Amino acid sequence: MRDVAQRYVAALDEVDRHVRVIRPDQWSNATPCTEWDVRALVDHLVYETLWVPDLVAGKTLQEVGDRYEGERLGDDPIAAWTSAKSSAVAGVAASRFDMPVHTSGGQLTADEYLTQMLFDAVIHGWDLSKGVKTDHAIPDDVAQDLEEWFAPQVEQMLAARIIARPVALSEDTDAATRLIALSGRDPYHPIAIAS
Repeated sequence: MRDVAQRYVAALDEVDRHVRVIRPDQWSNATPCTEWDVRALVDHLVYETLWVPDLVAGKTLQEVGDRYEGERLGDDPIAAWTSAKSSAVAGVAASRFDMPVHTSGGQLTADEYLTQMLFDAVIHGWDLSKGVKTDHAIPDDVAQDLEEWFAPQVEQMLAARIIARPVALSEDTDAATRLIALSGRDPYHPIAIAS
């Protein structure tokens, strides 16, 4: 996928825009991920983002160990997110992209790993926007490329119960809406259907 590092950083910026406007009374709001409220979703985003600099530097899961387990958000979830995002952006900028990335699913190239992380940031950024009632921007070219990348994986994800069944849409729907629907979310009733 072209310019995946740049796209990933832009997706983190979009998540950041949502995180920074979360009001104190919104941390317990529901999200399209029914098992996660806004705080739990931000915790997931922080957790995934913390791993990025280590993994793009070629560290193994054993080398990283359990340093990111446990309480991550503390009393200042926004600061926890900001720190994780800054580290990830710096790690991606420093990566030579020639190191294998070690993941729980096996060894990947940096591009493959960052495509997974881009998908995670785009989809969960959308989830977060629905939880805090902000608008979420997914560029058309990014949505089209992610849709093409993710479509062959849908049946496997369904079998593993990682996503809900994709929502049927009309053929003339824009790429971003199709991507959200493909991920098992209802783009028109986001909190009503679980993912």
